[in-house]
Amino acid sequence: MFELLFTDSARQTYEDLKKAASKSTSKAKTKSSKQEGLFKQLKKTCQLLQQNPRHPGLQTHEYTGIDHPWKKCEKVLEAYVQNHTASAYRLFWCYGPKRAQITVIAITQHP
Repeated sequence: MFELLFTDSARQTYEDLKKAASKSTSKAKTKSSKQEGLFKQLKKTCQLLQQNPRHPGLQTHEYTGIDHPWKKCEKVLEAYVQNHTASAYRLFWCYGPKRAQITVIAITQHP
């Protein structure tokens, strides 16, 4: 099991999505809103990442568009929050800074 850490910007995005999901919650609804569904998917992605970064559902692969926050020679990885969705969300992460820790660098929409 890994400890999950967030950069300031990733934490802010996580909190913003959480807030949007809680605003759209209605007791009368039976179906989740888009914001609720997105946050639910993000939360599940974080749980899977914490338990097993190589889980097949994450579709984790190396990403070269973002620099590693501590060691330029280390890999930054991308995990899918959503798939087969227009502007699907992605979570960018790396191992560290300490053993058994994973840092979420960014949570963004796929271009």
